[in-house]
Amino acid sequence: MEHKKIKLGITHGDINGIGYEVILKTFSDSRMLEFCTPVLYGSSKVATYHKNLLSLHQDLNIYAVPSAEMATEKHFNVVNLTDEEIKIDIGRSTEVAGELSRKALEIACKDLKDGKIDVLVTAPINKKNIQSPTFDFPGHTEYLSHQFGSSSLMMMVCENVRMGIVTNHLALKDVPSTLTHNLLADKLMLMNESLKRDFGVPMPKIAVLALDPHAGDNGVIGNFDMTVLKPVIDEMQSKGILAYGPYPSDGFFGSREFFKFDGVLALYHDQGLIPFKLMSFSEGVNFTAGLPYVRTSPAHGTAYDIAGKDKANEQSFRSAVYLACNILRNRKEYDTLTADPLK
Repeated sequence: MEHKKIKLGITHGDINGIGYEVILKTFSDSRMLEFCTPVLYGSSKVATYHKNLLSLHQDLNIYAVPSAEMATEKHFNVVNLTDEEIKIDIGRSTEVAGELSRKALEIACKDLKDGKIDVLVTAPINKKNIQSPTFDFPGHTEYLSHQFGSSSLMMMVCENVRMGIVTNHLALKDVPSTLTHNLLADKLMLMNESLKRDFGVPMPKIAVLALDPHAGDNGVIGNFDMTVLKPVIDEMQSKGILAYGPYPSDGFFGSREFFKFDGVLALYHDQGLIPFKLMSFSEGVNFTAGLPYVRTSPAHGTAYDIAGKDKANEQSFRSAVYLACNILRNRKEYDTLTADPLK
């Protein structure tokens, strides 16, 4: 039985960063065009400009198409966001780059809702220059949650660990007051469901990291982990969710305890991202769990310092493409198997 090839939407991110470089390097390998049909929301002229800066192993033909519906298999398709000339300032943050980043996201999200693309992979944005009256968010995760009207969980994924982040892009001083019982419970349930539906883990085991050093040392350092976090974990266990902890972060990662779990829930950004990037800086993927659509992204930023120098490693972007397609297949299989369960 022949399977329909996945139509993979890609937003170009910041035109002055390494987004185009990692995208072009990924799809210059012709085998990727057998794997999926890419649709880049960006500019064929900007893509050609960046292509000319690179030493690609194989030539990549860029095909401009009027819409995602017109994209053809075995081609690198580009939906042009504008017909005007675009000023490129490699390695610099500009207003034009922010406008085009925002426009790519808006059109790609609409096409995702309309079924014109199957999944979305987002190249890195500059979170400052993209801000506008229509984009008042600290990052992709929050913007996409708003666009699709659903709760979400930022998950960092690599070969060794699946790391969920409760509070995303939030100042550290605001973390403790944000970590309510309901928020923690919601994120744990989201992670449990995602591990089952998106990653094919039938009964996922989830480790929850502590907020305070040594999980508060029985109240000597703090009471949060025992009075707020532990009751949430107990409640999840009573509902059949295999949540454990809270675990002090230093010992948990130092002893490589994370290998015993299917997922790890960190309470704030750096608690999860520092160990994650030490494990998998060049191959890690950012996945937004909980959305009705599949969205992934490379686990790095615009990297202005190396933009235009043919130095960027495309492995994280390639991994984001693979993961998006794999999750879509897992979801379809899971939904089919659970559509009409025996009573």
